[in-house]
Order: sequence, then C-alpha cells, then structure tokens
Amino acid sequence: MRPSPLALALLSVSLGVAAFAARAADDPPANEPVVVPQVERRDVPLPRFPSKDIEMGLFAGTYSAQNFGARAVAGVRLGYHLSEDIFVEAAYGQSKVSDEWLREVFGGVGVFPEPSQTLKYLNLSAGYNVLPGEVFLGSRRAKATALYLIGGVGSTRLAEQRRQTINVGVGLRLLLAERWALRLDVRDHVFSYDLLGAGQNSKSTQNLELTAGFSHFF
Repeated sequence: MRPSPLALALLSVSLGVAAFAARAADDPPANEPVVVPQVERRDVPLPRFPSKDIEMGLFAGTYSAQNFGARAVAGVRLGYHLSEDIFVEAAYGQSKVSDEWLREVFGGVGVFPEPSQTLKYLNLSAGYNVLPGEVFLGSRRAKATALYLIGGVGSTRLAEQRRQTINVGVGLRLLLAERWALRLDVRDHVFSYDLLGAGQNSKSTQNLELTAGFSHFF
C-alpha cells in the first residue's frame, strides 16, 4: 500500500526539523567567540616625560647704583613656571659700589669705611608673559619668544646696611632650543639708604640693572 501524500509531507517536515536541530546543536552560541585568544595580560610601564617647569640660569650685566655709578653685576636665578603665562623666581646678585668720587670732592672723606664695597641682593618675584611670539632667523627657522613683566620684594645689603627692596622690570625670553633660553632683563631696584649711617637721613634710591643670561629648563 502506497503512503498518502500527506504522510510523505509530514515525514519530510519531520526530517528537516531534525536536521536543523542537529546543526543548531553543533554550532557554538552566538555570544561566544569562535577562536579564544591565548594572550596573557602584561603590565606596560608608562613613559615619564620631563615637565620642564623649573628654570635655572646665570646672568651678568650692569648695576647702576644711585649716587655711586655703574658697575658690573652677576648672579643666579631659580624659577618655577606655574602655567604657560605665570612664573615665580628667586634671584641672587652681587656687584661693587664705590664712593671714590666723594673722596675726591671732600678730600678723602667718603661715606663707606673703604672706597669699594660689595652690594648683594636677594629677590623673590613673580612674572607674567604678556606678549608670546616668535623671532624668525632666516626664512626657515623660527624661535619662540616671550615678553614678560616681573616684580617682587627682597633685601639688599650694602656697607653693613640691610634694606628691604622692591624690584620691578621687564624682560625678554628667547628659546634657543628645547631646554635652553636666552634672557634679557631690565630691573629697577628701589630701596632706602642712609648715606651718613646715622639712621635719620634715609633716602629712597632708584638702582637700574641691565642683564643678559642663559637659562636651562628641567
């Protein structure tokens, strides 16, 4: 007896469902990777880049002490850049002061125990870059520059007198390389000085300083 068409159709559907179920059982789940990588996690040390916020340098130039003429000055600087525009700086400088012209006028009588005296100062200042820019050296090379204003307080020692000092000025920083810079500074050191040493004749003095120097960033 031949099977009916309905029975053949039901048998075909049953065989298809069974084959699909067998294939589904053999296939991996969709959320599982086909290939599992055998890679061990390792710690990679991160590189440390220098901040270049600390600036240290030497300077030299001319210090013009009011009433005593101009002499050479030299010193050191140590600064810290708080941001791209603001920095703080400590500076120590030393120069010579002479009263020889007074001794010539008054017959060998001067205001200092000796004709030549050492002037020392220590200042703590804050600066602000007002005009950052570039200087072009030829047609293919350019160097970054910054024009800044600076001012602060400190102390000046001259002929056994130590006086509180205010300094104000302007400067130019030229970056020669990644870590080196050339600086030009003009400062006015303002402090009171007693020429006679009696404590009753203190006079405010304006002492101009013009210096050039190199700085290193690290």
